[in-house]
Amino acid sequence: MQRLPRPWGRGIAVIRVSGDQAVEVSERIFSGKLRLSEVPSHTVHYGFIQNPATGSRVEEVLVTVMRGPRSFTREDVVEISCHGGFVSVRKVLDLVLEHGARLAEPGEFTKRAFLNGRIDLSQAEAVIDLIRAKSDRAFRIALKQSEGSLSKKIKALRHTLVELMAHIEVNIDYPEHDVEEMTNAFIKNKCTDALEEIDRLLASAQQGKILREGLVTAIVGRPNVGKSSPLNTLAQEERAIVTDIAGTTRDVVEEYVHVNGIPLKLLDTAGIRETTDIVEQIGVEKSRQALSDADLILLVFNGAEPLQSDERLMLEQLKDRQVIAIINKLDLPQRIEAEELERAFGEERVVRMSIVNQQGITDLEKAIASIFFSGQVESSDLTYVSNARHIHLLKKAKGSLEEAYQATEAFVPIDMIQIDIRNAWEELGEIIGDSVSDSLIDQIFSQFCLGK
Repeated sequence: MQRLPRPWGRGIAVIRVSGDQAVEVSERIFSGKLRLSEVPSHTVHYGFIQNPATGSRVEEVLVTVMRGPRSFTREDVVEISCHGGFVSVRKVLDLVLEHGARLAEPGEFTKRAFLNGRIDLSQAEAVIDLIRAKSDRAFRIALKQSEGSLSKKIKALRHTLVELMAHIEVNIDYPEHDVEEMTNAFIKNKCTDALEEIDRLLASAQQGKILREGLVTAIVGRPNVGKSSPLNTLAQEERAIVTDIAGTTRDVVEEYVHVNGIPLKLLDTAGIRETTDIVEQIGVEKSRQALSDADLILLVFNGAEPLQSDERLMLEQLKDRQVIAIINKLDLPQRIEAEELERAFGEERVVRMSIVNQQGITDLEKAIASIFFSGQVESSDLTYVSNARHIHLLKKAKGSLEEAYQATEAFVPIDMIQIDIRNAWEELGEIIGDSVSDSLIDQIFSQFCLGK
């Protein structure tokens, strides 16, 4: 397991200017060997940013000129690379704004790329996933989606439905022509093909969501069984206080790590027990909430002690959840009834660990990966559906096609069946932005940071 790295420090800052007057605005404050309006596209130029009013130099820069449509936004783009210090960036940005530019809205560069037809909406949303990726796998999946892997599948699905609607239209409008007879069996076959492809995409949704957002993983157990020690070991730093005093952890401690490329949001919780301590009671209640919300539960036991009555109660309460039982303190003489845990969760989900001797970490990694991916995570097909909006629309399209299929069995007139097929076509179109409202577009791009 590896702890996710902290963001790096400042180095070079890039101020991006996009639009019809991008070159003109930048030229007003740039001093170099050539005028920016005269340089070839996709070239980099050394020079200085200077204040035209005083003639004083503000910053030493490299300026890149990219003329539309061969740019990210398909507009003229100028990128000013300067030193990354706060004062430097502020001075250059102030001059850019003073001479005709305005601050970009969140996600406006990517929004312009979408509106100008360079990328579709699913590719634009993949930019967010690239920024937020918490593992190498999540990054690779987002990169594939930004290159259009999901878009191609959605467009192929919509093409199938367009052909089906065209056959229906011809059959309705020109029955006297010699066209392929539109039968219920034909509609069923086409709907079945589309439904199978949608099911394949939805089957990847759980894995995609995990890789995109991470597994919410609660570490729970009685006080003083060693719950905080696994967190500190996985995070590779002292994120939680470890003592021999029961009830040390009073709040939920969070940390991100990843296991074989699977991001985990670890929640170290207060020991669950009955207590009269008001502060500890609050911690226990938060623990119960974390337990309720978790995708995965690491249930920790002290291997040097027999199972307690409240632990047996937890075994019963969690029997239908995704649980890995950790028998901690393997370095001490073992008194726990391990067979009882194996009966409750299965032998492969019982991991023996010793934080003191660094034993069992690899076994825990394997147990986590086997639960959620069953070896499929290494698949070369990186088209995972992870975006909640996409999943919702795929389910709606599936529902519309199922209604069309059922209508054929009820011998509903084909012009009525076409309504459901068109609904599915439009719902799939919302994924890539072919049929989507302006308000939704604004909402999606508002989630971006200013630099994108």
